[in-house]
Amino acid sequence: MSAKIAITDVRKGFDTDAGRLAVVDGLTLSVADGEFVAIVGPSGCGKSTLMNIISGFERPDSGSVLIDGATLRGPSPKGIVISQHGSVFPWLTVRENLMFGLNGKGHGDKAALADHYAAVVGLKGFEQSYPHELSGGMLKRVEIARALVVKPEILYMDEPFSALDALMNLHMRTELLRILEEERHTVLLITHDVEEAIYMADRIMVLSPRPATIQATFHVDMPHPRKLGSPRAQQLREDILKELGL
Repeated sequence: MSAKIAITDVRKGFDTDAGRLAVVDGLTLSVADGEFVAIVGPSGCGKSTLMNIISGFERPDSGSVLIDGATLRGPSPKGIVISQHGSVFPWLTVRENLMFGLNGKGHGDKAALADHYAAVVGLKGFEQSYPHELSGGMLKRVEIARALVVKPEILYMDEPFSALDALMNLHMRTELLRILEEERHTVLLITHDVEEAIYMADRIMVLSPRPATIQATFHVDMPHPRKLGSPRAQQLREDILKELGL
């Protein structure tokens, strides 16, 4: 498969009162078109900074990020970010939130398209509801639908389910995998949850403590749906936790 995302020798640091703080240190990574890659690492290692660089919201000090072979110089229309912080507009209905990103022509009936993606994430019947009328899990579905409705080639996901309870977290993982079976996207997931990475990703990259480099790579050669209690999943979990020093 061709490289959808190619990161070469990326370095990033920030000035502090104590001097320059190195956060990402010579990191190289290639993500194939249609691949689901998860990145895990210890707290404070630079995962979110790396995501900001790859999605174009921060520039590296050195090195390069290529999307489809072209140098990334800012946020790309080919990708969209789903974060842990939420991005639903409280003054808009579910349908209006989903229509918000459908700018320009070429989308056809925007209301019908918005309603289709509301149904895809299990929100049929809630198209006219406002965010304050929805549960936390339903709000997360709106965010995912908002990302999918613009048909991005790349989904950048920065701990998107971390604020959900365990049961809803598992439900949203399963829901996203179901959608990815129907629609092709390249996915880059930042997570602190090793089991989440094993459950969803094709490949897992373990980052070192700050400044971040890629410490280990694991290929998840298990078909979906995956059973986290299986011997293979448990061995992967132990191996990854060992790399994380746990």
